[in-house]
Amino acid sequence: MGRLILVTGGSRSGKSQLAEQKATILGGDDVLYMATGIATDEDMKERIQIHKLRRNPNWGTFEGYRDLADAVCETSHQTLLLDCVTVLITNFLVEEERDFDELTKEEISYIEEDILTEIQSLIQTVKDTDKNLIVVTNEVGMSVVSAYRMGRIFSDITGKVNQMLAGVSDEVYLSVSGIPLQIK
Repeated sequence: MGRLILVTGGSRSGKSQLAEQKATILGGDDVLYMATGIATDEDMKERIQIHKLRRNPNWGTFEGYRDLADAVCETSHQTLLLDCVTVLITNFLVEEERDFDELTKEEISYIEEDILTEIQSLIQTVKDTDKNLIVVTNEVGMSVVSAYRMGRIFSDITGKVNQMLAGVSDEVYLSVSGIPLQIK
C-alpha cells in the first residue's frame, strides 16, 4: 500500500533534503522528482540548479505544475516526490496577469479550487496506482501577515491546501532549522 508523506517547514529549513531522504528510503533509485519551479529569474535558476545537483542522478524528473496526475499515470516510478506545493501555488497565481488588489472573492475562490482540484487529482491518482508520494510545502502560517493583498491571498490558499494535505497524509514532518519533527 502506498504512503503519502507531507514535509513542511519554513524557508531554508531543510524540508527538501528531508523529503529526498524519505524518497530514497521508500524508492531508492525508483523515484520521480516532480519539480514545480520555473526559472523566472537568476535567483530561481540558482535554486533549481542546487536542487538538481543534490538529488539522485538516477531519479526521473517531471517539470511542471499542472497535469500532475497524468505524469503519475505515465511513469513506472513507484515513489514520487513533489517539490514544492508553495511554488505550485505561486505558479497558479501568476500564470495569468491579475490585479490582486481588485480580485473578487469569487475569483479568489476559483483560483483556490483550481489548485485544490490539481492536488486532489494527484493524490487520488497516487492512491489508485498504489504509489508513494512525498510532498514538500512551506509552512507560511507562522510568519508575518503580508502587507500586500497578493501575499495574504497566497498565505490563505497555502494554509487551506496544507491543511487538506496534512489531513490525508499518513505521516507529516515539520523541519525546523534542519531538525525533522514528526507531527503525525
